[in-house]
Amino acid sequence: MTYLQVLLAFVLPPLIVLALFVPRDLWRRWRPRAARVELAPYLTVLALVLVALLYTTPWDNYLVATGVWWYSADRVLGVRIGWVPLEEYCFFVMQTVAVGLWTVLMRRHFPAGRPSGAGAPIRVWTSIVSALVWIGSMAVWLLGWPPGTYLALILAWSLPPILIQAAFGADLLWANRRLILAAVAPPTLYLWLVDFVAIRGGAWMMDPPQTLGIELAGVLPVEEMVFFTMTNILIAFGITLVLCPEGRPRACQLADWMRSRGIAIVGGQPGGA
Repeated sequence: MTYLQVLLAFVLPPLIVLALFVPRDLWRRWRPRAARVELAPYLTVLALVLVALLYTTPWDNYLVATGVWWYSADRVLGVRIGWVPLEEYCFFVMQTVAVGLWTVLMRRHFPAGRPSGAGAPIRVWTSIVSALVWIGSMAVWLLGWPPGTYLALILAWSLPPILIQAAFGADLLWANRRLILAAVAPPTLYLWLVDFVAIRGGAWMMDPPQTLGIELAGVLPVEEMVFFTMTNILIAFGITLVLCPEGRPRACQLADWMRSRGIAIVGGQPGGA
């Protein structure tokens, strides 16, 4: 099985269905005022695609360059950007769009939750736990314990943005936990299945000495399961926080704080003299 076959057979079809079904509100009522409101979820998804490409590309190139995983030459098209084949970049984009649209769809079925009054402690403790796990993963990687390499790199890469999200709105995420679960669980289970089929078909391979050796049905490494869980959490968290009404005053306060210290804000007025 080639990487392109995986994309065409398993990733593209659900993406097409979601792209046709989820934005139906845009196709049915394209009025200037309504469009501004309804475009927000889709602009958020597109923004996350850009973030995913910029943030994941160096990390993924490092993994391939160091042999944590690799692709046989006869299983990819041969077009590479850095160390990574073109199909991998397509996967970044397709996964982010599909899971993002799925999260937008789930928002229609789960009413927005209201955060409790204990928002600050939740944000603080969630941030502390995330930071401690990140420090532990960095220690495993830097100390060079081979079986923990892949898992440590996944956590070292995924936890910094989760730490930022938790510090900003862990209480908002907890208030919307039913939405988060609905947005994360089905795509994660599906991508585990896709990954299982792809690894069994030889589309990509892991380096056994750099993994824990724990595999589902003797095929799917636990690291891959953690990877898809974390990436989908990042997407669902990002969309929920951006579109949560209670998050807007915090964003404005943060923007004012940054401007007061002369920090330029993308999409806003730069601060300082």
